[in-house]
Amino acid sequence: MRKLVAFEHLTLDGFASSRQGTGFEWTHRAYSAELAEYAAHIQADFDTAVYGRETYLGMYGYWANQPNEESSPQERAHAEWVNAVDKIVCSTTLESAEWNNTRLITGHLAEEFSQLKAESGDTIAIYASPKLVHSFLDLGLIDEFRIVVHPVVIGSGTPLFPDKTALDLELIESKSFESGAVYLRYRTA
Repeated sequence: MRKLVAFEHLTLDGFASSRQGTGFEWTHRAYSAELAEYAAHIQADFDTAVYGRETYLGMYGYWANQPNEESSPQERAHAEWVNAVDKIVCSTTLESAEWNNTRLITGHLAEEFSQLKAESGDTIAIYASPKLVHSFLDLGLIDEFRIVVHPVVIGSGTPLFPDKTALDLELIESKSFESGAVYLRYRTA
C-alpha cells in the first residue's frame, strides 16, 4: 500500500501559509543550498505530487516555465522533476488542469485517494496546501508528515493543524541546518 505524506514548510508558530502573496515567502530566509540539497532526500520516494487549487496555480505558474538560463542547479533539478512527475490537483472550482501529467480531482477525496493508495507505486505527497491537508486529516488519510520548520514567527496565517486536531506521532527522522531550519519526519500512529 502506498503512503500519503504531507510535505510542509512551517513557521515556528505553526503556520503553513501567511495568506499573503504566495503564502510561503517567509521560507526564503532559511532555504539554503544545504536545505535544497537535502530536499532531494526528503522527496526521494515521491512519485505523485498533490496540490490544492491555490498551490497548484502558483506552482504551475512558476515551475511550468522552468528551468531557464538563470536557474541554479537545485532549481534545475527540481524543475525537471516537477515537470515530469505525476500531479494531482484537488479543486471544486477549477475546470481543467493544464500542466503536463496533471489529473484534476473535483470531489470524493476519500474514495479517490483510498483507491490511489491501494494501487502500486511509491509515495503520494501533498505539497503545501494546508487547507487540503486539513481535509485529508479529517478523512484519516495522512500516513506521514515531513515538515521543515523555519526560524521565523509570523503571528497569523493558515495553521498546518487546525484547532482540535489530535494526533499521536512517531518521530522517524530529523536534521538541523546551519540556516536554523529543522527537518522533522513523523509517522502517524
